Amino acid sequence: MRFIITKQIIENIVSSMQPFLEKKDASSITSHIYLEVNNDKLILKATDYEIGLESQIDELNESVNGKATVNGANLLGILKRLKASEIIIESNENNLVIKQNKSTFKLPMYDPNEFPSLPKPDNLNKLDISMLNLINSIRKITPAIDNNNPKFELNGALVDIKSNRINFVATDTRRLAVSHLQNISNSENQFIIPKKAIIEIQKLFLDDANISYDDTNLIISNDKMKFFTKLINGKFPDYDRIIPKSLKHNFSLPKDMLIESIKLVTSLFSNIKITFSSNCIIFESLDEDSESKTQIDINLNIENNFYLAVNAKYLLDFLSLTKNENVAIGFNESNLPFYLEDEKFFTIVMPIVLEK
Repeated sequence: MRFIITKQIIENIVSSMQPFLEKKDASSITSHIYLEVNNDKLILKATDYEIGLESQIDELNESVNGKATVNGANLLGILKRLKASEIIIESNENNLVIKQNKSTFKLPMYDPNEFPSLPKPDNLNKLDISMLNLINSIRKITPAIDNNNPKFELNGALVDIKSNRINFVATDTRRLAVSHLQNISNSENQFIIPKKAIIEIQKLFLDDANISYDDTNLIISNDKMKFFTKLINGKFPDYDRIIPKSLKHNFSLPKDMLIESIKLVTSLFSNIKITFSSNCIIFESLDEDSESKTQIDINLNIENNFYLAVNAKYLLDFLSLTKNENVAIGFNESNLPFYLEDEKFFTIVMPIVLEK
């Protein structure tokens, strides 16, 4: 195998493959990137078995067909040190050789025939939504996906395809985030995408792509790239039970004013109390060792004061992902979960219970 390529082109691809490599065991073939030259095209693959990426490069100046593997982290380390000009990459016995001008680097190879195959999108269900809609929907719920929860199904996002809408759902048990799209033609189904895959999808895909899935894998592909992830095999909680059927109070409040007030009182401590009265909203820190307090004058037209106590991060996560100037906040009682809503996106937050 041999090819000549512009350094920046291959460096960008090798860099994008780093999250897909086995990190703990450098002796594993899954710590390697697979390279194959076939008819002036370069195919690169990386996978740790749970998640994988295949990319294709057409911009080869000279090439000889063949296959190789190389440690992905080491390859990137070399590419970063080279100058922004053409490089020669070729296999020589059991080594991959990288050359630029008078510099030469050799890295050991494994048998490329031993590299694991990536799943193919044949005979899978097609998810008929645009890539832009998918990314916008999962981006809104990403902060609410849990990390390392013993209930492993919470370490991912549920795609819940209902008859008339598609819900994208995540919860870390302190909040529930749901964004939704209209379902035009997809059959009812459910699957759970791991958090790592959710994050990588948002980095990789800017243009439209084909989305397909079965009980085991999700595959997203376009002309230059194919991504796959194993799905989480588990039962996501019945999130519909958490969504309030009615709300006593529902306000439309200015987003920027909320963000400014919350940030003012959370410089030292993240837990805050927000008190609503007929003519103002008071924000105050729950830090016992210091006092931070601010107020918005606004006519809410309510008879009795009530409050919510909450980790401000949950509010700021929601507000940072909203598009409109105003957001809706809904309540039933103090110390009960409350509801935040913007266009096609809502979050329900468990409050901090304060003694009355």
